[in-house]
Amino acid sequence: MAERISEEKINDIRQSVDIVDVVSDYVQLKKQGRNYFGLCPFHGENTPSFSVSPDKQIYHCFGCGAGGNAFSFLMELEGYSFVEAALKLAEKANIDLEIEATSIAKEKSVSKDLQQMMEAHDLLRKFYHHLLVNTKDGQHALEYLLDRGFTMESIQKFQIGYALNSWDFVCKFLTKRKFDPNYMEKAGLIIKREHDGAFFDRFRNRIIFPIFDRNGKTIAFSGRSLGEEQPKYLNSPETPIFNKSKILYNFHLARPSIRKHQQAVLFEGFADVIAADRAGVENGLATMGTSLTEEHVAVLRRNVESVTICYDSDSAGIDAAYRAATMLTEAGSHVRIALLPDGLDPDDYIKQSGGEKFQNDVIGASQTFMSFKIFYHRRGKNLQNEGDRLLYIEEILKEISRLEKAVERDHYLRQLANEFSLSLEALKQQQKQVYYQEKRNNQGQQANSGRKQLFIPQQNDKLKPAYFTAERRLIAHMLRDSEVAYKVQVLLQGNSFNIDEHQAIMTYLLGFYEKGEASDSSAFLNFLQDDKLKRIVADIGMMSINDEISEQELNDYIKQVLNYQKLLKIKEKEAERKEAESQKDYSRAAAIAMEIIQLQKLL
Repeated sequence: MAERISEEKINDIRQSVDIVDVVSDYVQLKKQGRNYFGLCPFHGENTPSFSVSPDKQIYHCFGCGAGGNAFSFLMELEGYSFVEAALKLAEKANIDLEIEATSIAKEKSVSKDLQQMMEAHDLLRKFYHHLLVNTKDGQHALEYLLDRGFTMESIQKFQIGYALNSWDFVCKFLTKRKFDPNYMEKAGLIIKREHDGAFFDRFRNRIIFPIFDRNGKTIAFSGRSLGEEQPKYLNSPETPIFNKSKILYNFHLARPSIRKHQQAVLFEGFADVIAADRAGVENGLATMGTSLTEEHVAVLRRNVESVTICYDSDSAGIDAAYRAATMLTEAGSHVRIALLPDGLDPDDYIKQSGGEKFQNDVIGASQTFMSFKIFYHRRGKNLQNEGDRLLYIEEILKEISRLEKAVERDHYLRQLANEFSLSLEALKQQQKQVYYQEKRNNQGQQANSGRKQLFIPQQNDKLKPAYFTAERRLIAHMLRDSEVAYKVQVLLQGNSFNIDEHQAIMTYLLGFYEKGEASDSSAFLNFLQDDKLKRIVADIGMMSINDEISEQELNDYIKQVLNYQKLLKIKEKEAERKEAESQKDYSRAAAIAMEIIQLQKLL
């Protein structure tokens, strides 16, 4: 696989690309000391355990054990082959790998049919867009969009298009270009008639909104009717390349703005995202006709801490905002809610009031989740009625009990006391009762729940034997200095490490140095072929060690490694002695006892 790209080119890529920049495209990183930390993209977690070292150009997750360099990060996360990862990194570093497209295609990790589906979507996106902006056939659709407030800039940016009012134009268009109709039907672009097996176009006489994955590849479409035709929106079905529970609309375009503002704005639909973008809110995202899912939350949590939810102001939109905010808060996100006037969605509000008021009076005036909960629990209640009022107070006390900060709890308790002329002390006392009751209920639910924990328990949390730690520290120093590696080989006196994986790493590392390579953890990871060993090397590479190892420290580690082998030998001899005694062979038992004494002296 790697022989298509010279080692010289791979080294150029490795030296030109900063792993922090690569990982930052997928994970929000914060610097702590010499390393960067974020939420692991390989397993669900709420507390950052994913570490990236700019010095060593490696990453490691202390939760799930994932680890490697920039190449393995893309290979594991995106499913790339080594060549694809090299191409992606070379593009980032502006390095020409001089590889023909045909040879790249052979290395593609996605199957031929999936590749064909993606190519067809990309081709149709360009064709639909061309029809809208450049042809008479699309003129009426273009005028329709412009009349509704769309700009040519938005139409271009979001690659909006138009599908002809034809039953089979796309079928013929794709077939003529050698796309297999059966694959195109699986991709959701055409539909197969049951009675005769003929194919016809899914989208006809509709405005077409392309749906992109996080890398900007077209994976689906949504078609809006031009008049009263139902359904108003016709979406691509779920396909092997499109899973709406994982896709956030506009993620690939919004990512730079999300990073800049350290905030994402979550809308209900893509029309709101486009309208908000016209209003200057470029960090907008939306789910694809589905409620927020755990997969969506995981993507948001990895990329940004603060999320502002701006859903429709109708009852369904408020309920959906409450559910979404709850999910995001439980995942550790900082959530705010932007409320719109009654009966309006973001698109309507922007048309009526303009982009500046939307930015300042809606997004800029967003409220905390707790403030939104107060508004949420008021709905449908008559607070002049004693029963409704008491129920409302109880609900708010439950919500206050879930706040972590004492200052926040005090603030909302005072607010509640002032509004209903209640004793603050009485409210505090009842709030504590609610808190402990909720705590007992939660403990009972956790005890009875068989739900899988998102965080993966670490073996590393357990105290490791001295020889284990010694071997890892020796490898850490060997990774830094080839001279140390050769010295360790001599001091082991022909013995090996006690852990098989550690011995394998040492063997590969000596082979790596024998090739004349300089000490470099990231380069050594490319040299290794075994994924398990790569993870261990990444873990060891993240260890905090002295810049140089003293002779005393080196000898102490070697002693721990060799002593364990002697301890094993002593245990073996102890078993032999007991066996001799059980057979009443006392002279042999005595001889073995002398051997044990000699071995113990060596310790």
